[in-house]
Amino acid sequence: MSLSRKRCSDTVLRVYMAPKISDIIVRGAHEINLFDSPLLLCRNSGLSFEVRATKRIIDFVLALIILPFLLIPMAAVALAIKIDDGGPVIYKQERLTTRGKRFNVLKFRSMKVDAEKDGVAVLAKDHDSRITKVGAFIRKCRLDELPQIFNIIKGDMSFVGPRPERPEIAAEYEKEMPEFSFRLIVKAGLTGYAQIMGKYDTTPYDKLRMDLMYIEKYSIMLDFKIILMTIKTMIFPGDTNESENILKPKSDDK
Repeated sequence: MSLSRKRCSDTVLRVYMAPKISDIIVRGAHEINLFDSPLLLCRNSGLSFEVRATKRIIDFVLALIILPFLLIPMAAVALAIKIDDGGPVIYKQERLTTRGKRFNVLKFRSMKVDAEKDGVAVLAKDHDSRITKVGAFIRKCRLDELPQIFNIIKGDMSFVGPRPERPEIAAEYEKEMPEFSFRLIVKAGLTGYAQIMGKYDTTPYDKLRMDLMYIEKYSIMLDFKIILMTIKTMIFPGDTNESENILKPKSDDK
């Protein structure tokens, strides 16, 4: 790898590398010196108190502003679900947020009432037979996530952050990817970098890499970019997998 990079540098070629999780965590490191030896310090403490407070204020104020505009579409979705099969409109499920805190995420029900009657947690797949007709539409347009505006107001979630995962599934992921719990140093989000860049068949490892890239390169401006791209995805569902990388540096390196 190092030899290939050197050859590319000698010929002034761009180099594209798929970073490992450890490489991504290093991106947020601070440069220090121990006498004459340069070191990288990874604090792994997440966002500072000031940034977390600012993010919370923005979340709360923005949620209160847009809530009135969501009432009519939320009522329409609720009516469609009720007409479709007569079952419950809202679906509650235990998820994880900051530091492993558990909370009940709110969603419009998109699956059959007895989708997990055996009690075993199973991730949804593309063309999942458990998804109802109305559910397929609201999932495609992300409308099933609208009730989470109340989770944001309550403070369990943020507008942007790693998607909250179920405890039992998170435990399974951590067996293969110990760094998976690192996502919990920030609050779970309604949308995130992995959601606007990935697809249903994006691997958990690749989603984790994207979540960690978001954490290490966090900024308020990045949150607003992800929110705008999420709105675009809701309007144009076919553009879920964006080719543009909003985490790329602003300079056009050759």
